[in-house]
Amino acid sequence: MKRILIFILVTTLLYSCKEEGVFTPKPRMYPRVEFPVKSYNEFDFEACHFTFQKPEYASIKTGITFFGEKAKHPCWFDLEIEKLNTSLHFSYTKIEGENTLEKLVRDAFKIVEEHNAKSEYTEEALIENKNGVKGLMFNLEGPVASPINFFLTDTTSHFVRASLYFNSAVNPDSTKIILDFVSKDVDRILSTFAWKD
Repeated sequence: MKRILIFILVTTLLYSCKEEGVFTPKPRMYPRVEFPVKSYNEFDFEACHFTFQKPEYASIKTGITFFGEKAKHPCWFDLEIEKLNTSLHFSYTKIEGENTLEKLVRDAFKIVEEHNAKSEYTEEALIENKNGVKGLMFNLEGPVASPINFFLTDTTSHFVRASLYFNSAVNPDSTKIILDFVSKDVDRILSTFAWKD
């Protein structure tokens, strides 16, 4: 009986001293993103002097406020993609009086510069589509609140500025796939954008 107890004790000690493999932590994971199917319909809002094709899965939010102030024009709105927690903010300004084209372009650059403080790289690209719409696009890389900004104008009467926002903390590693998906929607908006008059 004594021998059996000693054998069990020695066997237990030997197995408990067995060397385990080196522990390596699992890589950080991000939630799986369910992307909607790409489909578009016409954006033709009565208060706006333009049209474009918008994603069907984006809803139009009007009556928005900015930093506690009401919108300066009825054609200020958000295209919100709730499923991806993003929104594309649009603001329209008529070119007249103090709102000269030069001032509006300068203001657009100033807004991009504010976001640029955290960006690692900024790319500017000229916009000109088949409808004669012209403008400039800014792509900002890094942990920025608004990675895509652009403005469009007919240079005489109308000026539109837009910015893409993530409605959560920005981590470029986790938001890149969403940004890539939404960038295609922005490309569609830019290629189909047209002035009404």
